[in-house]
Parts: sequence; structure tokens; C-alpha cells
Amino acid sequence: MPVEPLSQKEIEERLAELPGWSLDEGRLTRSYRLGSHFAATAMVVHVAQVQEELDHHSDLTLGYNTVSLAVHTHSAGGAVTEKDVELARRVQDLAAGHGAH
Repeated sequence: MPVEPLSQKEIEERLAELPGWSLDEGRLTRSYRLGSHFAATAMVVHVAQVQEELDHHSDLTLGYNTVSLAVHTHSAGGAVTEKDVELARRVQDLAAGHGAH
């Protein structure tokens, strides 16, 4: 089943429910700061697990004490879809458990 792109209004509505997330160059993006490199690495592993569960993967970047994500849906021509929003929600939910802000 094809995934439909969200309209600009739908994206804005979804972002209102995702503090810290934004639309940048057609992708949902967010960076998190953590207390240490080890904490950031643990969060990356947790995000990777969620991505596997959803079968939807972001560009995931590990810095010294930061984790950054950028996501869009390739099968929808690089547009933002509900798949991207669901991944962002799941990451948002797990971030606090890692002490991310």
C-alpha cells in the first residue's frame, strides 16, 4: 500500500505535537543533547531498534553527546508521511528515558 505525503498544514499540525521537532529541507528533524557520549550511544541503539520495528529508518547521527535525526519517506518521493511522524513520536517517547533534552 502506497504511503501518501502529508500536506504542509498536516505537517504543521503534527509538529505542534512534537516539541523540538521541525521541518528542515523537506525532512522532520530533531537534535537531542545528552549527558555523555555513552548516553548518546545508548540512545542511538534504542532508536535503531525502533526503526527496525517500524521498518522505517532516519538519517541518524551520533555526536559526542548529541543524537540528531532527519527523516522523510523515500517511497513517497522524499515527502513527509505519517510513517515519519510515527517514528518521531516513538523517538520523542524514548528520549526522556535516556535523559535527552
